[in-house]
Formats: sequence, structure tokens, C-alpha cells
Amino acid sequence: MILGGHFDLEGKRKKIAELDTFTKKENFWSDIEQANKINKELAWNKKIVEKVEHLTKELEENIELCELLNEEDLESIDLEKLKKEIEELELNTLLNGPHDSLNCYLEIHPGAGGTESCDWASMLLRMYKMFCDKYDYTYEVIEEQKGEEAGIKSATILIKGNYPFGYLKNERGVHRLVRISPFDSNARRHTSFASVSVTPEYDSNIEIDIKESDLKIDVYHSSGAGGQSVNTSNSAVRITHLPTKIVVTCQNERSQLKNKEQAMKLLKSKLYQLEEDKKLQEVKALKGEITDINFGSQIRNYVLEPYKLIKDLRSGYETSNTDKVLNGEILPILESLLKGEER
Repeated sequence: MILGGHFDLEGKRKKIAELDTFTKKENFWSDIEQANKINKELAWNKKIVEKVEHLTKELEENIELCELLNEEDLESIDLEKLKKEIEELELNTLLNGPHDSLNCYLEIHPGAGGTESCDWASMLLRMYKMFCDKYDYTYEVIEEQKGEEAGIKSATILIKGNYPFGYLKNERGVHRLVRISPFDSNARRHTSFASVSVTPEYDSNIEIDIKESDLKIDVYHSSGAGGQSVNTSNSAVRITHLPTKIVVTCQNERSQLKNKEQAMKLLKSKLYQLEEDKKLQEVKALKGEITDINFGSQIRNYVLEPYKLIKDLRSGYETSNTDKVLNGEILPILESLLKGEER
């Protein structure tokens, strides 16, 4: 046991043995999606256990060395690299939620404010895309609706990789921007809001009873950046689940049928999550639906004028390097939130 005693090494080894047994079954590859999921979880657990064993050995060797050296010689030992590796491992052990390992849908919606908020929503979308590029996550644009003058009215991306929901789950909430507006000829300072919602991509074979009569399905032209990326047929799909008022859209495929399948998958994930919320009574922790996008409800402030400061109002993390954050360097913020959860 290391790292404050909240890492169960034996439990991880048992999990690896259990997953390894699954991979040896004759029909293991009959369900490709499930097989890939198990292999991904197996590789992640092996990586963590190997890291723990390696660091434990290094710690023991350094402790033995320290016992043999005098005070002057101790100063020559550089433990910073080892300390950093332990901190990274400790962070990984915090990703132990029931859905942390799942891929996730990240949605962005502008608040009131017209063009200003739409532009802010597009800046957030760019930030998350750049985060994915920097940290080896892949993303797929499920839906993106352009604003009338600039920015976006809404966007949904599916993020895949190692524990994307675990890292990004705390991004849900209202994000507030203060800046000199590029759309104001008088160069006045404006405040804009946009909401981020993060939903786990649940297993495709989860059982959710969706009645056809509860669905309102609309089809429309896909809106793209122009040229060949704009679909001229009614292939984009919007599905409204009437009992819950949940709306999902998909326009990334040229086929209306494929867009409908993807939209239904997203709807099932949202409905399943809603049921999880009811059972666990953790609506704020899991649902990720933001209803009040205005002053006083934000989770993070991005101030670009009259000074530069980004501050997360939950963990207290702050930085004046606003360009770095808006260019995708949000991992330190995500880490501060995970560590805050543990406390």
C-alpha cells in the first residue's frame, strides 16, 4: 500500500487476472466493441500496477541509500523526478469512479448574449479540441451548429482515449468570459457565458426502453464550413425525447440512417445517466445538465481584460497564462479538480 493508503495493489492484480481470463475465452472477439473495451481496461490496469511496482522499488532503494549517506551527501540526491512520477501515479489512482474509464460526449451551448456568447462557445470548443490533440485523445464532431454571425449555437464531440470522462467530468458547468469585445466598435468590455455538459458514453447494449411514440424526429440540412463539407440532403437528425425534453442531434455522417443511429446512442446514454442520477441521488455529480447560464452560476472565470486571469472557483486553481489555457493546456486545472474531489 502506498500513496496514503488509497491504492489497492492486490485488488488491481485480481482485476488484471479477471480481465485476462476474459481475453482467453473462445468467443472473446465475437463482440468487437466489448473486446476492445476489456483490452483497454486490461492495458490500463497493467500500466498502473507496473508503475506502482517500479516506483515502490525505486523508493525502497532510495531509502536504503539515504540510510547509508551522511547529511552532506544527501543533498546531492535528486528526488524531483521520482516525486513527479509519484504525483502522476497518485492522480491516476483518483480515477476510480464507476464511469471514469468511459469515453464521453462533451456538449457546449452559449448563454444569453447573441454573437458574443456564440463566439465564446466556439473558443471553448477549440480549447477542448486542442486539449485532445495535446494529450493523445481522439475526438469526433457529432454535431456543430454555426452561429448567425460568428461562433457556434451548439456543438457535441465524442472524446475517446484513456479515462476521458474521468478527466473531463468536472468541466460541466457554466464558463464565464470577460474581454474587450471584438464585435463592439466602441471596444467596450463584455461578459459572456457558455455551458459545458459531459456525459459518459455508456455501453451500446445497455437496456433502455424508448417508445417510438415518445420521440420527435426532425431531419434537416447539415451545416458545415462550406464547400464539400456541407451536405445538401436532409441527412442531419435531431431527436427530441418528449417525456424528458432531452434533445440530441447528429450531422457528422452523410447518411441519415447513420446519423439517426448515433443520435439514438447519445440519447440512450443521456437517459441511462438520468436513471443513474435518480438511483444514486447524485444529479449534480453525474447528470451534467446546466439550466441557468448567467451571472453567479459559473464554475470558472476567464478574464482577459482589464487583466489576465483564469480561475476555477471550485479548486481555487488560477493562472495568468490565459493563452496557454485557451490553447488546450487545461490538464493542471483538471488535476486540481481531481485532487479536490479526494479531499
